[in-house]
Amino acid sequence: MTAPRRTVSPATSAPFRSGDVLRLTRAASPQFARPIAVRVIRTLEWPTFDGWCWLDGYQLGPDGSAVARRELFVQLAGVRLLTAPTIPSPARRAPSRRTPVQVGA
Repeated sequence: MTAPRRTVSPATSAPFRSGDVLRLTRAASPQFARPIAVRVIRTLEWPTFDGWCWLDGYQLGPDGSAVARRELFVQLAGVRLLTAPTIPSPARRAPSRRTPVQVGA
């Protein structure tokens, strides 16, 4: 994904809103040896260390669709805010043809 990035300041608490798409790498937490993209559902108001926060969100696949719901503990200084990926629209179906049904024949 090539999207503009910005670093979130650790001085801000809960800087994420529902719908934000984040890129989490090892800079955000050692658990992200492989970077992942996450769409934020909400920031959890659980007590934690300064500069860290808990997030509730969906891990995104390569096509931008949600593949897993996760609660994540991240260091704010290592989080990169991405622009939301385009979500594929569902395929359009042709309307089904309805025919009358005979009853009691």
